[in-house]
Amino acid sequence: MNTIDAYLALPYTIELIREDDATWFARVVELPGCMTEGDSAADAVAMIQDAMAGWIELALADGRPIPQPSLRDEFSGKFVVRVPKSLHRDLVEAAAREQVSLNQFIATELARAVGRPPVHAAVEKVALPASQRRPAPVGLALHEEALLYHASSSALAPSDEE
Repeated sequence: MNTIDAYLALPYTIELIREDDATWFARVVELPGCMTEGDSAADAVAMIQDAMAGWIELALADGRPIPQPSLRDEFSGKFVVRVPKSLHRDLVEAAAREQVSLNQFIATELARAVGRPPVHAAVEKVALPASQRRPAPVGLALHEEALLYHASSSALAPSDEE
């Protein structure tokens, strides 16, 4: 592969971040330093294509290797984490206060830890069946971010982890 168009046709990972009300930042994860900004998400996406073409053109001219796109299929979405029994208990109790499954609670907290923004518009709100709910103390409410990851009620089914 030695043409700019051939590289541009590959499925590179483009990260799009809203920096403020008037600025969107875009970068190609696999191409170090390949980034741009735009006044809107559409502008940033269009401009990152030009930035990619320029980055690849310079790399080819300089004889530098061009990284291949990372494979997204290598992540199953499942992993095992061993925690102390006391932390497991605390997590189960926190999930109960939020009226979500342990899996949902942990997924939400992990997403929050890595800076995943909430996307409320396309969220299907689902709740635990009444038989699985525990009364929440006054003042606690379901975090809006938790709703982001509810795809269906089957995602809230109790598991062996709880």
